Amino acid sequence: MKPLADLTIIDLTRILSGPFSTMFFADMGANVIKVEPPNGDDTRTWGPPFLETESSYFLSINRNKKSIVLDLKSETGKNVLRQLIKKADVVIENFRPGTLERLGFGFENLKTINPRIILASISGFGQTGRYRDEPGYDLIAQGMGGLMSVTGQTDGHPVKGGFSLADVGSGMWAIIGILTALHNRNSNGNAQWIDVSLLETMISWQTYLSGNYFASGKNPKAMGSAHPNICPYQAFPAKDGYFNLAVGNDKLWEIFCKAVNEQAWLENENFKTNPDRVRNRETLIPLLESKFKTKTVNEWVTIFRKQKIPCGPIYNLSELFEDPYVIERNMLQTVEHPTAGRIKLVNTPVKFLETTSEDAKITPPPLLGQHTEQILREFDINETEIKEVLKNIPTIPVLLQS
Repeated sequence: MKPLADLTIIDLTRILSGPFSTMFFADMGANVIKVEPPNGDDTRTWGPPFLETESSYFLSINRNKKSIVLDLKSETGKNVLRQLIKKADVVIENFRPGTLERLGFGFENLKTINPRIILASISGFGQTGRYRDEPGYDLIAQGMGGLMSVTGQTDGHPVKGGFSLADVGSGMWAIIGILTALHNRNSNGNAQWIDVSLLETMISWQTYLSGNYFASGKNPKAMGSAHPNICPYQAFPAKDGYFNLAVGNDKLWEIFCKAVNEQAWLENENFKTNPDRVRNRETLIPLLESKFKTKTVNEWVTIFRKQKIPCGPIYNLSELFEDPYVIERNMLQTVEHPTAGRIKLVNTPVKFLETTSEDAKITPPPLLGQHTEQILREFDINETEIKEVLKNIPTIPVLLQS
């Protein structure tokens, strides 16, 4: 049995932060019931690209879940949701604060339905504070959370991360909060409300940058790929592309200088220790760049890996997913989708080494409302409400009703 197979999670989320969070629970075997409005999760229409009629965005974060369509503006939809919650362990949502209360499913109401329920709420700015009611998006959180002040080139325009770090990170914090609350509930039986915000996710990840600021009073600045506290630790141009090099301590510096046949660098008083190299990076980096342009990326990576010096090529996605390591580590999975055909999905990075690979079988992301009737019958919803609910969903072929 998968580790979380005894959990039932009511997934009221959409877009990215919430679905990313619930995908982890689904991967771990939880019964994740994705409750969608009649027009579905917004990301079902986000594209191109599409695979047949399915959005690649939606497919990327909704595997192993079941989809039920409920109109939560109707009394029937609300009543069915109450019956689902009554038998559930967790409800997770990422509406703007106050929306769940207006629908009649605020935390106090949830506790009357299920005294042991865990509610996880993800929002832009959290459930309290002066920004509570402001709309929050990943881009806004990256900017306000300080990331865009240190990303990109020095004196360049603000640059966001290449993907939605605040959304995905908040989904991860929600996972951690839910698992913590479940552990606590096993001891005391208490319900819990978990409050995660995109902005605070970005703040929490500032770690050593905030420490540097608190110690010096100076704002960190964008440094391209370089590190404010370590040198050399950044991307370098080779003859045919770029690679990353991370010389994280003085012993590695000694090994590095010998590997590149530069004894003079090792003896240079300006480069003796890491603090010396950080202070004199403007002298050191041009020397390194000139050296590295004499060989290809593969040649340098081969030299450094032989000496156990941390390094690596800078991949695009086609190169990444062709690396044999990615295949060996089972990070790519394929699954047959009923309309999109054979699709590739990125696997969860959490490995349980006592579990066989056969246990990792996945089910494809659901069609809109695909499991509605199945779920209604599993939760013993009466026939009148079943008929009423089924009016709101697209026609799903019988062969897909599982």
